[in-house]
Formats: sequence, structure tokens, C-alpha cells
Amino acid sequence: MGDDSEWMKLPVDQKCEHKLWKARLSGYEEALKIFQKIKDEKSPEWSKFLGLIKKLVTDSNAVVQLKGLEAALVYVENAHVAGKTTGEVVSGVVSKVFNQPKAKAKELGIEICLMYIEIEKGEAVQEELLKGLDNKNPKIVVACIETLRKALSEFGSKIILLKPIIKVLPKLFESREKAVRDEAKLIAVEIYRWIRDALRPPLQNINSVQLKELEEEWVKLPIGAPKPSRFLRSQQELEAKLEQQQSAGGDAEGGGDDGDEVPQIDAYELLEAVEILSKLPKDFYDKIEAKKWQERKEALEAVEVLVKNPKLEAGDYADLVKALKKVVGKDTNVMLVALAAKCLTGLAVGLRKKFGQYAGHVVPTILEKFKEKKPQVVQALQEAIDAIFLTTTLQNISEDVLAVMDNKNPTIKQQTSLFIARSFRHCTASTLPKSLLKPFCAALLKHINDSAPEVRDAAFEALGTALKVVGEKAVNPFLADVDKLKLDKIKECSEKVELVHGKKAGLAADKKESKPVPGRTATSGAAGDKDTKDISAPKPGPLKKAPTTKAGGPPKKGKPAAPGGTGSAGTKNKKGPETKEIVEPELSIEICEEKASAVLPATCIQLLDSSNWKERLACMEEFQKAVELMDRTEMPCQALVRMLAKKPGWKETNFQVMQMKLHIVALIAQKGNFSKTSAQIVLDGLVDKIGDVKCGNNAKEAMTAIAEACMLPWTAEQVMSMAFSQKNPKNQSETLNWLSNAIKEFGFSGLNVKAFISNVKTALAATNPAVRTSAITLLGVMYLYVGPSLRMFFEDEKPALLSQIDAEFEKMQGQSPPAPTRGISKHSISGTDEGEDGDEPDEVGTDVVDLLPRTEISDKITSELVSKISDKNWKIRKEGLDEVAGIINEAKFIQPNIGELPTALKGRLNDSNKILVQQTLNILQQLAVAMGPNIKQHVKNLGIPIITVLGDSKNNVRAAALATVNAWAEQTGMKEWLEGEDLSEELKKENPFLRQELLGWLAEKLPTLRSTPTDLILCVPHLYSCLEDRNGDVRKKAQDALPFFMMHLGYEKMAKATGKLKPTSKDQVLAMLEKAKANMPAKPAASAKASSKPMGGSAPAKFQPSSAPVEDSVSSTVEPKPDPKKAKALGVSSKAKSAQGKKVPSKTSLKEDEDKSGPIFIVVPNGKEQRMKDEKGLKVLKWNFTTPRDEYIEQLKTQMSSCVAKWLQDEMFHSDFQHHNKALAVMVDHLESEKEGVIGCLDLILKWLTLRFFDTNTSVLMKTLEYLKLLFTLLSEEEYHLTENEASSFIPYLILKVGEPKDVIRKDVRAILNRMCLVYPASKMFPFIMEGTKSKNSKQRAECLEELGCLVESYGMNVCQPTPGKALKEIAIHIGDRDNAVRNAALNTIVTVYNVHGDQVFKLIGTLSEKDMSMLEERIKRSAKRPSAAPVKQVEEKPPRTQSINSNANMLRKGPAEDMSSKLNQARSMSGHPEAAQMVRREFQLDLDEIENDNGTVRCEMPELVQHKLDDIFEPVLIPEPKIRAVSPHFDDMHSNTASTINFIISQVASGDINTSIQALTQIDEVLRQEDKAEAMSGHIDQFLIATFMQLRLIYNTHMADEKLEKDEIIKLYSCIIGNMISLFQIESLAREASTGVLKDLMHGLITLMLDSRIEDLEEGQQVIRSVNLLVVKVLEKSDQTNILSALLVLLQDSLLATASSPKFSELVMKCLWRMVRLLPDTINSINLDRILLDIHIFMKVFPKEKLKQCKSEFPIRTLKTLLHTLCKLKGPKILDHLTMIDNKNESELEAHLCRMMKHSMDQTGSKSDKETEKGASRIDEKSSKAKVNDFLAEIFKKIGSKENTKEGLAELYEYKKKYSDADIEPFLKNSSQFFQSYVERGLRVIEMEREGKGRIPASTGNTNGEEVGPSVYLERLKILRQRCGLDNTKDERPPLTSLLSKPAVPPVASSTDMLHSKLSQLRESREQHQHSDLDSNQTHSSGSVTTSSSSTANIDDLKKRLERIKSSRK
Repeated sequence: MGDDSEWMKLPVDQKCEHKLWKARLSGYEEALKIFQKIKDEKSPEWSKFLGLIKKLVTDSNAVVQLKGLEAALVYVENAHVAGKTTGEVVSGVVSKVFNQPKAKAKELGIEICLMYIEIEKGEAVQEELLKGLDNKNPKIVVACIETLRKALSEFGSKIILLKPIIKVLPKLFESREKAVRDEAKLIAVEIYRWIRDALRPPLQNINSVQLKELEEEWVKLPIGAPKPSRFLRSQQELEAKLEQQQSAGGDAEGGGDDGDEVPQIDAYELLEAVEILSKLPKDFYDKIEAKKWQERKEALEAVEVLVKNPKLEAGDYADLVKALKKVVGKDTNVMLVALAAKCLTGLAVGLRKKFGQYAGHVVPTILEKFKEKKPQVVQALQEAIDAIFLTTTLQNISEDVLAVMDNKNPTIKQQTSLFIARSFRHCTASTLPKSLLKPFCAALLKHINDSAPEVRDAAFEALGTALKVVGEKAVNPFLADVDKLKLDKIKECSEKVELVHGKKAGLAADKKESKPVPGRTATSGAAGDKDTKDISAPKPGPLKKAPTTKAGGPPKKGKPAAPGGTGSAGTKNKKGPETKEIVEPELSIEICEEKASAVLPATCIQLLDSSNWKERLACMEEFQKAVELMDRTEMPCQALVRMLAKKPGWKETNFQVMQMKLHIVALIAQKGNFSKTSAQIVLDGLVDKIGDVKCGNNAKEAMTAIAEACMLPWTAEQVMSMAFSQKNPKNQSETLNWLSNAIKEFGFSGLNVKAFISNVKTALAATNPAVRTSAITLLGVMYLYVGPSLRMFFEDEKPALLSQIDAEFEKMQGQSPPAPTRGISKHSISGTDEGEDGDEPDEVGTDVVDLLPRTEISDKITSELVSKISDKNWKIRKEGLDEVAGIINEAKFIQPNIGELPTALKGRLNDSNKILVQQTLNILQQLAVAMGPNIKQHVKNLGIPIITVLGDSKNNVRAAALATVNAWAEQTGMKEWLEGEDLSEELKKENPFLRQELLGWLAEKLPTLRSTPTDLILCVPHLYSCLEDRNGDVRKKAQDALPFFMMHLGYEKMAKATGKLKPTSKDQVLAMLEKAKANMPAKPAASAKASSKPMGGSAPAKFQPSSAPVEDSVSSTVEPKPDPKKAKALGVSSKAKSAQGKKVPSKTSLKEDEDKSGPIFIVVPNGKEQRMKDEKGLKVLKWNFTTPRDEYIEQLKTQMSSCVAKWLQDEMFHSDFQHHNKALAVMVDHLESEKEGVIGCLDLILKWLTLRFFDTNTSVLMKTLEYLKLLFTLLSEEEYHLTENEASSFIPYLILKVGEPKDVIRKDVRAILNRMCLVYPASKMFPFIMEGTKSKNSKQRAECLEELGCLVESYGMNVCQPTPGKALKEIAIHIGDRDNAVRNAALNTIVTVYNVHGDQVFKLIGTLSEKDMSMLEERIKRSAKRPSAAPVKQVEEKPPRTQSINSNANMLRKGPAEDMSSKLNQARSMSGHPEAAQMVRREFQLDLDEIENDNGTVRCEMPELVQHKLDDIFEPVLIPEPKIRAVSPHFDDMHSNTASTINFIISQVASGDINTSIQALTQIDEVLRQEDKAEAMSGHIDQFLIATFMQLRLIYNTHMADEKLEKDEIIKLYSCIIGNMISLFQIESLAREASTGVLKDLMHGLITLMLDSRIEDLEEGQQVIRSVNLLVVKVLEKSDQTNILSALLVLLQDSLLATASSPKFSELVMKCLWRMVRLLPDTINSINLDRILLDIHIFMKVFPKEKLKQCKSEFPIRTLKTLLHTLCKLKGPKILDHLTMIDNKNESELEAHLCRMMKHSMDQTGSKSDKETEKGASRIDEKSSKAKVNDFLAEIFKKIGSKENTKEGLAELYEYKKKYSDADIEPFLKNSSQFFQSYVERGLRVIEMEREGKGRIPASTGNTNGEEVGPSVYLERLKILRQRCGLDNTKDERPPLTSLLSKPAVPPVASSTDMLHSKLSQLRESREQHQHSDLDSNQTHSSGSVTTSSSSTANIDDLKKRLERIKSSRK
């Protein structure tokens, strides 16, 4: 029982994973209870159990497993996150549950699978179940089939994909296991229930007995369409809604859902495609041309057999189709014609839509072949053309069909009409728009009057079918002139017609019987539009207005091709009323007089022709009164106007009478039922008077009234023809002016542009300028409506006139036509009917293009021209293309028939010569304009190849292709392009250029379409693969296009299409789909597009709810987002948007208010660290992009969900910028109150802010910058330091904004950058800003350069990264920039550096062009500041430099003590030592640039030193009382967390805040003083010492310079540090842990402190210095003696090398060494002599004897000798055994020195050093071959002397010297010039460096001829050079080395190379030495050694480059 009690205490998750089954059982039961209690499906509790679910179902104990399955089922059913576990759980169920003997387990397993399907994870479940079918265990296979069957039965074939199941069925039927076969049979029956006969073809090859059994089962199935009994979650709400509606409205929509559930699987889809092209007989093309008909028949039969395959693979069938077409069209043997027709049928059926591109070629041929009378031929042709029709659309072949309709052969006419009738049956109201119906009806109406009865009958049948498809309302306008008898015949035919799509099409059109239910989407786009209009029809409000709105300017040519693209109510004014037009016969004058006398006073009629004008005037007045009082119905308009026209009529001479007359005409037209007959009586007179000065206005009024009565188009046509048939220019010009105004008032719909254009052309040619001006004005008005295409008609005009026209057009550009105000009063009654029908495109668009006569150019496209175009020689090809361009140019407008040209041009699109490709593209653009909308028939064979060119690698070719595609699409609309598989095939190609261009094009075009062909879905799989393309641009374009695909296909279809993706891809894609769903624009509504702005507002609001009912869930997200894109697409007024926007929030507002009270940022422990880990481990995307892609935004959203309040996150990721502003306002409010939260989420906040930088809205940007300023102020107050991760994911994007055009933004960004330096080191900021200088934006470059200057000014040269030299070179490049601001900024920055750094700048910059250098020098002269040669080291960076060792530790500084250690562990694991090491590396690397560039003291000059007596200072040190807080309780535990606590405290030692540092030191001191606890510090010594000397350096550089700081504070800090160190170095075990590198840096820090004159001036300064003395002694005595000795040697070497170093410094180092020498007798046995000798060897190598002797002070050489002497004395001859670590001992000066010493000390004459012995031996060997050698060397020097072989000679000499190290080459050099000697020497060194690259460089090669070419030679030369340059030689005997480097006038000489050499070798040596010291020391954390070695490694490459530069400048 004891065990039980153990596990019973455990938490649930641990129980569930316990090894005891009882524990697990109990755990599962508890988990089940927990799952049942959690009510909220989105509760975070669910996530905790994610990892358990697989364990629940795969438990090894059967009893426990059952309970686990129950729990898992509840989890899957209720948890929002359950979907994430689908793959693993279902595979667990398949492998571990389905094989269980217990039926209950299997049932639960099946139930879990079905539940996963219900929560939308059907594809994943199906994938796992299908994998299970391959399992060897039949039990599992049976269970998998059973699960699939149940899933299909319950969810239906829409959810469960049948194709993959059907694929494996035959295999299952072959199984050896009966159970499997039986189950396969059951699932086959279930599948048959859903798809009926489509299942037969795939199963035709199974065992006949099984097939028979299946047939029997199939017969028993009920006939009705099956319905799913279970729904997905997303469908369940919908289902509930539907049920409510059905229960409310009875069974009104009884069959409503059947439409959705028709078996949508097509047998064709389930078949495998067969490739037949390769199987064609090889001689097929020869045989088909053979003369013998039998051979042709053989060829055709071979094809017939192949095309019988029900599904063919796509390919290039062009040649085959061409051959078959030729047989059909030209073959004389009718049998073969029939056979070829059958082959075409087979091809069309097998290829389906893929055959569409060939349809245009074949249709005319087949139709013309109907002249054959033989029934079998006719039948074959009918089958062929019907099959071909299904592969294309009526629109595409309409041109060809209409052309054949005019054929004289009655059989052809009959068969064509019958074909049209059959085609109509396949159409719906949407696929048969008016634009298509009109030409067909016109042609068929001719046929109903044909003499041949069969032609008439066929035409009746076709018209009847059309009537049935689109409804009477649509067809009636075309049948206006048909007599009743024929009309009845058409209606009779209509009733007999059976449509392919059932009766729905007809009903949707007539729409009186069906009442659309908002729960169901219409089957197709346009039908949907119908329905929406039906719903809005009864609301007369907006529709009464409809006709007042303008017709929306025609779409650009050819747009109507998209059905219903622009339909408008306004357009219909013409048609509607015309059907009810007032038709009035012409009455005789007698009847008119009679009628007039009935209504007019008798006197009036008598006085009409009185000779007295006053009587006539009185008569007119009475006439007017009578007309005013008359009722509309009683007014005899014709009679009255006849009376007015009666003599004198319009020849009236008195203007008053005339004015009255004209006014009465206007009155009659307004008040009566005025007919065209009446108008014709008056118009002539009106036109005659329109130019009259006095009566013109009245005439215009009357004309306007008539236009209102009789429609403007008719009136305008009459008026224009009358005006231009007379010669009065005044009348002509005024008529044109009247028309211009009338068009504005009435709108443009229905006007006969063609007639106008001819009149306008006449007017333009008129001599009278007024007429010309009026004509141009009229053109301007027309331009408003017609668009740029209007200009085409006037291109032939004179240039002067054309420029006037262009100027007029330009005035109109950008204006929108005014809303029509007239022409609507009488017809508002008909408006309501018209509003329902938006399918008719605005006809102006089509009219304009059809105005000019089109030229037939097919006769010019000769076979010679075609062969020219495809010639091998590119020049001839070019000629051919030029000719084509010429032909098209000449013809201007051409007919669609262009012969063989398309194939010829298609070949040129992939021409190897890109110039020809571009020329072809230009020709195709011309062709599109010339052919107009008719070009659509060439889309498949020519348009799609243009798209292929979008994949070209050349930018200009792609641009040309895109322009061409757009030119085509403008003419054709998009439907043609999207139909069929062509586009998806293009997208499938894995060409990044093609993909990005094509997706970009689709993203631009799709939003403008109201509906798209269903084939668009074929592109989706390729769109998904583009979302994961390797190319970033492709991914971005795919994401941009996603919402527009979804807009047309809907979320459901898109999500379903993800089924075939890999699980990982699928999740990503689904996430993107979710996002796209939120951004999905609504489809453009018809009337909104065509209507004017006033109406636009209401349109979308009306249409949206009904057009997208299924997506109710989506509508809430779609509606408020009509923002920019939608507004553009629809022209929606903003008021409507805001009205829609308000709807949604109202629902949730209450809930939101409650939520907003809590904190906005939730502190997640270790959340930030985990995110950094994930990013480092590449688990999430690295925040790095040029523009943010959707996946980044999605990822950020996910990461924020756990730590940002939900309501705020919704605001932050809203698509509307105003919400972003709200979010920022909230964040500003909470900034102070939630500091911890802000810091915890800082990385996410910064990432979100980077996204705002990419917004275009300025207000958001300003708010963002405001917030950032506050944020960084807060962070610096909190002393927070940005992590690398936060910096790198934010700074680069902030820097982008520094290039903004607005000053205020740039200013803010600069202010933020400034503040950032307080929380992030300026030296690390530097590279980011440097990167910004490479931008293309010149403002950004300039600002970044200025910022760099500010950084250098504030923080000194140390900020320049990677080195000042490199940084300045990059900055100097910008002096030559094109932009003036950039040049100035670069110059100013360098001047700033000059002010800090003096003349060294010129050396660092390197060579500049003369122009740039002169600009720089000029600028430096002008700059007032003179360089201060004072401290180069300047202020170090402020707080950033004091970054703690562990960057995360600072962040956690305020955490409560108890969870500090766990945080620290986390922090430690995150950053650990690498980061610490890196930090030290930056701080303590030897700054070579500083050393080289220092103008200060000469290295070797040593003034008198202050003598410090190190021994006598033992005064006690005062350590302050620890007042701040006690040691953290963790020290008492000595628990595993101690280490991390110590790490944390140590990290605070280096803090920039003095108090923090003192607090940390006090705690450490307490530990060190208690012996039992001091051991805890073991392993942390190096770390502690690093922190300490970082603090020392910080005090030295920053605090001491800070005048605001109390110096007492600093003294207090020094006391703490020194006290701590003394405590530490009294504990020998701990002191010995300090490694060499750390000791070196520590000693450096302490000695620097001792020499700090600033401290001596302070009150307690002397006390501090004494304490330091004491400490130094302790360090020397207690440290590991090897390490401290080594450290001092390296330190001495560095201090002697460093020009900046004070001589006192070296002096004190040497004093320390002497102290060590004194200790040697006691410590010699504990020292690792090998290492010490190696250090001395390196020292001697860097400072050979001569070099040391040159030093003013003899201390260094004495120190070294003393040390060596002592060692020799103590060790004796054994010392020579300790040279093991030195390579090339014989070359070592050390060995020789030791030998000499031994010799003196032991006074032994006979012993010789090994080196000498070796030399002697080699000399003896060489004597024999001396002559040989001399010849050999002579040969080498000869080579060196020749120009060609110099390098070869030097290489040979080097090899020779290496082999015989002491060979004498002196004689060969003696006679040569000094230059040649140094040249040879230099050459040898270069080779040595190259050969030994990364190894160590041996001792300086000067030893061969050191005496002859010693430093003195160079000094002499230097003196001469200095005199020449007018420099002073008296000051020093020897100038500082740096001056040789820095003065451009003095060419650098060998000694500078020597110096660099010695540096290089020293660095290499020190690197090796530290590597050895690492091996020797047993410390775990020797970060000091890591530091030094890595810094030297980093500098070696830099040195090499420098060396190369010096050499090259010497040559």
C-alpha cells in the first residue's frame, strides 16, 4: 500500500505517465473528469494535455487503454487545440487500437477518428487510415476500411475524398483475407450510394464474380440522392439555421439542398490519364497525306483506337488536330470524314477543357462540312461538334458560328441552328449574357424568315431554347418585330425544351416561381447575382434612383466579356421604353386641323397665319395658355405641332412670335405623349433656329424637351444629320454645343457614336473655327464616357488639330462623368423591372470598338511571310516581324481571321533572340488593339504562350510580356484566361519569375471580377506550392493573391484543397488561409461598378448579405474591412462603409468592456528566453524580411496570444489602421504601470512595431515613434539592456524609417536611435547604422552617415566596428555619392572623426580619388574645430559598455528572491559563457588601431619612475559595512541553484549602477569571509575577476570622468573591490583558480589604477593606492605561480609594444616580475617551466636583443636577463630540457642565450650548444658541393633579376634557404643595390607568410644579413626623408613608428613592416600560448584565456590585410 500512497499524491500529468498501470488508470480517470469540467473550448487548460493524448490511446495495458480512449474522445470533442494532435493520435489508434481484441476499444477508436473528422481534420485522418490499409495485420486493415465506410456514410462524399479510396479498392478486392474482401465490398456499395455509375469504370478489372456480387448489391440501393447525417463543426451552425428556416417556412425549399448533394464526383476524375501522342504510328503524318484512301483510313483507325481511352494526358495535340481538321474539311471520301470526326470526338471527350485551345480551329470546318447529306457523316459531325462545345464556351466560338450562319447552303444553316439550340441547353442565364444573346438572336431571326422550312424550324428551336434558358424578359427585346404567329411557335418550342442543368436555369431567370432562400448560395456567380437582385427588387427605394445614375463610363474595350461585368440600370433606358414607345401614324393636315380646333380656341387657329405679327403674337399667347391647361391624355401633340408649323411656320420673321412658338413646342413635348412622328415635324425648324441669336436658347430648350420625350439617342441622330445637311456654320456649331450639354444631362447610354463620329469629322474639317471648337468640345464630353479609345478614330487628323483634341482630352482626364439628370421622368415606372437585370453590359463599350470598318488581312499573311517569320536566320525573322507590324499598322482595325499568323508568332515567343521576343510582344499588343474583343478566340493559342514569357530571366522582356497580357485582357476580359487548365499549367512550372509575375497579375485582376470560371480551383494546388516556394518574392506574391482566390472560391473550397498537402505544409497554409479570410475583399457588386457614387453607397450594403449567405461566419470579418481595396474596387462611398463597420462591434461591445480591465501584458516566466531559444533553434522563423510576409505576422500573432490581452491583440492585428492607433494609445497608457510586463514582452512589442513601419498611414507611424520614445526612456531608467535578438529584429527596420521624406519622422527616429544607445552599446549599433548607409534611399544614407558621426563624437573611435579603418573606408566611399546631402553627411562624419582623432584619419581612410580628397581637405580646413591631440581614448561608451556578463540577468534583477535561482538557471542556459566571452573580447581586445594611430609618447622613452615600495604597505583596508541586504537565502542551502545565484551576483558586479555593484560585492565578500562557504565560489573565480576588472575599467573610463558623481561613491566602490580581492587572494585554493589571461587583465587594471593621477588628488586616494599595492603583492604571492609569471611576461610584452602605454606602466610590470624572481627559489618546483620558457621565447622573438638595446631604458633587458639567470641558477643544465614547447629550437634566441649562460656559470669550454653542432655538421656536408651550390644560387639570382621570372626565383631561393638554413647568400647580395637587397628580403618574407599562413611565423628573417641592413640604415634614410619634407630631426633620435605609418609623404620602410611582423608573430604566439594554458589549467571557466585568444584570432586577418597594404604602397 505504501507504493500506492506514493503515486496517489502525484499530479494528474505525472500519474498519466507513471510506470504503474494503476497509477495511469487513476490518472486517466482524473483527466477524463477534468476534460468534462472544462466548459470553454478555447481554455488554456487544454493545451497542458496536448502531449498526453497520444499516450492515452496507445497505452500498453488494455484496461487502462479503454479508459484512455474515453478520455481522448472527450478531449477531441471539446478541445479547441485537439486538431494539432490529429496525425499522431490517429496513427496511434490505427496501430495500437484497431488490433485490440476488445470490440469496445475498436468502437472507441473509430469514434475518435470520426470526431477528428468532425473538427475539420478529415484529410489527416483519411491519410492515416489509408496508410493503415498497407498494414500486414488484417484486423487493422478491416478496421481502417470500416472507419472510412462509416465516415463516408455519415459525412458524405464532400468531406471524405473518394478518389484515393477508389484507387486502392481493386487491391483490397484481391486480398487473401476474406474479412478484408467483405469489408471492401461494403465500402464499394457505400461509395456507389454517393457517386453511382462513376464507380463502374475504375472497378471494371476486378474479379467478375465480385463484380457480379457488387452489381446485385448496387441494384438494391434506394434511388434518392443520399444526404450526410453528420456535419463538420463549421457546418453544424449552418445546418441548425437551415432547419429553423425550413420549420418556419414549411418545406418551401424542399429540394433546395438536393442541388448541393448531387454526386459531384465525375467518373472522369477517377480515371488515370493515358499518354497517346507517343503511341501514334511513326508514319501517321505521312499516311494521313497519302493518295490512297486505304492508307489514310489505316492512319485514322490507329488514332481512333487510341482516342477511345476515356481520359487522355495533356500534351501538344496541335499537329494531330490540324491533320484531322484537314481530313474533315478537304477529304473527298465521306467515310474518312466521318472517321476523322469520330477521332476529334474522342480527343475532345478525353481531353475535355484541355482541348479548348483547338476548338476555334476546328469548329468552322465542321460546321461548313454539314453540307454533306449522308446521315452517318452528319451524325459523326454532330457528335464531334457537341463534344468540342463542352471543351470550350459559347463565347469563344461565337464568332465562328455566327460567320457560318450567313452561309447560303440551307443544310449548313439548319445544322448550325440546331447546334446553337443544343449549345444553349448547356448554358445558364449567366453563361448566356445579353452581349452574346444579341448577335445570336439577330442571326436566328433572319433564319425564321428563311424559305427552307427545316431552317425555320431549327431557328425556332434555337430561339425557344434561349427563351427557356434566360427567360422571356431577356429575350423579348430582341423579338419586338416578330409577328405573333412566329412568337407563339418560339414559345411552343420553348416549352418542349429539356435543359441539361434541369429546370433551375429557367426558373432563376423567370424567377416568379422560385424564391431564393438566403441560406443557399446560387450555383454560379451570375445566378447568384440574379437572386440578390430578386430580393432587393421589391424595395423601390434605391431602384427608383437607378435610372438617374450615370451609366458609369463604359468599361475599357471589351470588358463586357465578363458576364454581367458592368450591367447598369441606367443603360437600359434605351431598351425598356423603346418596347413601350409611343408609336403614332402620320396624320393628314385636315385631321390635324380638326383635332386642334377641338382643343384650341377658334380665334387662335384663324390668326395663326395672320399677316400682322401682333395678332400672331396674341394667337401664340392663347395657344400657350390652352396647352398649359390641357390634360396629357387629351393633348393631340401631332395636331398641335402641325398647327405651329403651318405657314409661316418656322419661317416666322418676328422674333417674339418665334420665341413663343419654340416655347410652346417645348411645353407640348413636356406635357403631352410626344411621339417621334411629332418630333420629325418640328426638328427641322428647331435646327434652323438654333443658331439664331434671339431664338437659339428657346430652340435648344425645345430640343431638350423632345430629347426627353423621344430619347436622346434618336433625337441627337436626327438633329446632327439635319444640322450637317445645311451649310449654316452657326447652326452646326450650336447644335454641337447643345449635344455636348445634352450628353451631360442625359448620360451617354444608347448613343450612336458611329453617326456622331462621321459628323464630328466633318465639323473638324470645317473652315469655320467656331464649328471646329464646338466639335472638339463635344469630343471632350464624349471622352468622359468613351475613354481613350475615342482617340483612335481621329489619328489621321492633322497634327495641329490632333494636338488640340489631345489637349481637350487631357483636360477631361481624371474627371468622372456627371450623373444624368434628365431622360428619366417618364420611365421611372419601368425602372423597377430593369433593376433586376444587371447582366447586360454597358453597350457603349462594345459599340465604340465596332464603329470603324475592320480590314481583312488574312490574304496578306502569305505562306512566304509565315516561313520568313520562322526562318533560321534571325535577320530574316526580324524582317518578317517588321512586315507583320507594318500590315497591322496600316490596317488599324482588322477582322479576327489572321490565317497562319498565330502559330508563326507563337514560335517567336520563345525565340533565342530576346530582341525578337520583345518585337513579337509589341506586335501582339498591336494585334489586341487592332482586333478588339475578337482577339478572345486567340487567347488559348496565343495568349497563354505570352504568359509563358513572364518566366523570362530578363526584366525588360517580362515587363513587355506583362504589358502585352494586360493589353489582351483589356480586350477579352478575364474569363477566357481563367477557363481550362492552361493557366494552372503555367503556374505549375517551377519558374520563380513566371510564378511571381503571374500571381501578381492575378492579384491585380481577380478583385475586379464579379465571377470566375470554376476552373480557377485548378490553380489552387499550385498557389499553395508557391506559398512555400524557395523564392521569397514568389511566396509574397502568393500570399497577396490568396484573399482574391478566396474571394471567388470561398474559404471552404480553399481549405479542402489543402487536403493533398503534407501535414506540416497544410498547417502553415491553413494558417495563411485563416488570415486571408480576414482580409478577403467582397466581390464587386454589379450596380456599384456601373453606377455613380450616390448609388454606390447603398449597393454593397444591399447585396452583401444575400450574395454570400453561406459565409455568415466570414461576413462579420469581411464587412468592416471594405477599407482601401474594396473601396477602390467598388467605388463605394465611405458613408456606406462606416455604416457597415458599425454593425459588427455592436454585438461584442458589452463583452469587450468587461475584458479591458485587466493588465494588457501578461508576464510569462521565461517566456522571452524560450522564444529566443526557439528562434536560435530555428523552430520559428527568424525575424528578417524586406517586407513582412503573412507567415511572420501569423507567427507573431501566435507568440503574442499567450502574453498579450486578447482584446488588445485583436486591435493590434486588425486590418484597419485606426485600430492600430487605438492599440498604441492603450500601450502608452499602460507603459508606466506595467513595466515588468513590457520588459517581459519587449521582443514581441518591438517586432509588432516593426510591422507598423511598413504601414503607409502616417498617423500610425507618428504614434509608433511617440511610443518608442517613451519606451526607450523607460528602459534606460530601468537600466534594461536590449538582447541581441531584440536589437537585430528591430534596429534594421527602425533605420529604414530614417529615410522618410517627412522631417518630423526623421527627427523622431534620430531621437529614438539616440535613446537606444542608453540600452544597447553604441559599438553594436554602429554596424546596423552602417548597413543603413547602403540603402538606395539617399535620405536614409545621409541620415545614417550623420548618425555615425554623432556616435563617434559621443563615444570615441571605439564604436567603429569591425575596426575604425574599415568603417571609415566605407564612410569615405560616400564622399563620391551622387546626392549632395549624402556627400555632405559623409564629409561631416569624417570631419567629426578628424576632430577626435587628428591626422590619423587620412591613413585610416586609405586612398581616395583626387576629387574626393580635395573635398575632404577643404571641409577639414573649414571646420572650426582643431583636432585635440589629447586623450584619444576619450570617454568610453557609457552604460552600454558596462553590460553585465549575462545579458538576461539584468532583466531579472527585480524578481523575488525565491524564484531568482530558477530564472537564473534559465538565463544561464540561454546565454552561458559564450556570451560572457564575447563581451570580454570586445572590451579587452588589444586595440591595434589605437596603438598604431597614437601620436603621443614614444614607446621606448622612459622618464624617472615613481618608486613605490611594495613591501612596506600592510595597512588595514576599510571595507564598508554591508548595509543593503543580507545574502540571498540560497547561500545557506548550498543547493544546486547556488551556482546560478553566484553567477547572477557576479554579473551585477560589473553593473553600471554603483549601488548595484557595491551590493553585489558586499554579498560576495560575506561568502569569502566564511571559510565553510567560500568553497561555493570555486569555479567562479575567473568570472568574478572578469567582472571586477570590467568594473575597474568602467570606473577609470566613465565614473571618474563623470562630474555629477560623488567621488565618495567611487572611493567606496574601490574599497569594496579591493577588499573583496584581498579576501579572495588570501584563500590560496581559490586564488590558484585564476587563469593566465584573467590575471593579465587584472594586473593591467590594478597597475592602471595605481598610476591614475586623478585618484591621488582625492581625499582618500592615497589609502586606495596603498591598498592596491597590498593587493598586488597578494596576487603575486597567492596566484598559481606559472599563470601569474606568464601573465606578467605577456603584459610586459604588450606594454612595450603599445605606443599609447605609459613608460611607468612597463616599469611597474617589471617591478612585479622582480618580485616574482625573488619568490622563485621557493616556488621553482611548482612552476611549469616549459610554459614560462615558451613565453620568454615569444618575448625574445618579438623583441630581439638589438631591439631591446635600442630602448632608452635598460630595464626590460635587465629584467629578462635577471629572470633567465635566476632560472639557470636554480635549475642548472636541466633547464635545457624544458624547451619542449618551442618549435624550431635551433632558431630560438633563447636557447643560445641559455647555453651561453650555462657556459659562463659552469665554466665549461668543451660543451657546445646543439645549434652550433648542427651548423658545423651542415657546413662539412656542404663543402664538397660548394661549386654546385654557387652555380645553383647564381641561377636563382638571375631569375630574380629578370622581370618575367622574379616570383619563381624568389620561391626557389626560399625553398633553398629553408633546406640549408645557414647557407651563405651574402656574396650574391653584396654587389647589388640596397633596394635589390631589401626587395629580395621582402619577397622571402611574403612567401614565408603565404606558406605558413595560419601556422606560426618563425623568428624575424633579418638574421641573415642583419648587420648590413640594420635599423641604423633605415634611420639614416628616414632622417634624409624628414629633412626633405621639412620635418624636425632634433627632437628624438628616432621618431615614433606610428609616424612612419601615418604621414602620407614618407614612404613606409622596412622597419614598419618589422613592427607589424613582430605584432603578427606576437599575436600568433600569444594565441598558441593561451591555447596551451587552457590545456594546462584545470579550470572550467577560463573565460579570460578564451577572451584573449579569440581576440587575437580576430585580429590576425586584419593584420595580414594591413601588411599587404603597406607592401603594395611600397611598390
